[in-house]
Formats: sequence, structure tokens, C-alpha cells
Amino acid sequence: MEENRGLMQESARKSCRTETIKMKPEPAQNYLRNCFLLMLPILVWNLALANQLPTAFRPEVFWNDIPIWLAYGENGSRTLVFALTLIMPLRFSDRTRKNGRYLYLAGLLIYAASWIALIYFPDSPWSTSLPGFMAPAYTPFFWLAGIGLIGHSFYFNLPFRPWFFFSVSLLFLSFHCFHTATIYYRIH
Repeated sequence: MEENRGLMQESARKSCRTETIKMKPEPAQNYLRNCFLLMLPILVWNLALANQLPTAFRPEVFWNDIPIWLAYGENGSRTLVFALTLIMPLRFSDRTRKNGRYLYLAGLLIYAASWIALIYFPDSPWSTSLPGFMAPAYTPFFWLAGIGLIGHSFYFNLPFRPWFFFSVSLLFLSFHCFHTATIYYRIH
């Protein structure tokens, strides 16, 4: 009897050690689980469907005769948003992060709907109005806000303040919306 108890205790100890080892992620895996993963669906969507948007959104029209300050501001702030997501760990550990996930998913749906309206109904009153034409430029606010709530820290012990990601995102959206409005007024 005493011998069985000893064997059972030894087996339980080995089992606990095995689970502990399996659950401990490698350091490289930690850095791969970042908020940039949340940007991938947007990148795939944009690459797959950008050529389906109305002609005004094609690069030869959309980027034609755009002031250099606007092009640099938009692309620079876009690059900074992407860079920040690379150094923000992806975790859904508390209520704020979970709410961020819901906001992100709702934002993806709203963003997709804005594109679908322009692709399938380009001559509709909505698509030819300023709010409809600009919807793909301002609807990223929702999924960017979701990412901002999900990413609650930076790697490398950098100090994190939520307003920093939100500020950079708003800067990008300001340039992007101004650019889109410029194109709208140019063609209407």
C-alpha cells in the first residue's frame, strides 16, 4: 500500500513538471504574438479587393497630384501605426482587452461593409455622397480603437500609455480622411 502511494506521488510530480514545461512559451513565441496579427486581415482584404473599388480609389488616380506633405504624413503615420502594433503584445487577459476584441471585430465588419457598398453599389446615393465615399477612410477608427484596447503594453519594458497608440492612429486617420476628401472634391 505504502509502495503504491509512493508511485502515485512520483507519477503526479512528473505529470506536473511535464505540464509546466509544455505551458511555458518560448521567448520568440512571445514576440510573434503581437497586435500586428490583427492587421493581417485588413492587409489581406485591401490587397484582395483594392482593384475592385471605383476608379477614384485606384493608385493612379488616388495618389495623382497629392501634395508631398500629405503623402508623407499619411504614409509616415500609417507606417508608425503598423510599427507600434509589432511591439504591442496580443493578450485578452482582462475585461478591457476582451471589449477591445469586440470593438475590433465590429470595426472589421463596418470596414468591410464600407468597401462592399463602394464595390457593388458605386453609383448609389450613399457611395456618391461624401460620407459614403470616405467610409473606407474613417471606419478604420473602430478596429484601430479595438487594437488600442487590446494592446496594453509594449515589449522591451518601454513605458506604455494608451493615448500614444490612439494619437498616432488619429493622426493617420486625419491624413487619410483629408486625402480621401481631397479626391472626392476633385472628382465631384
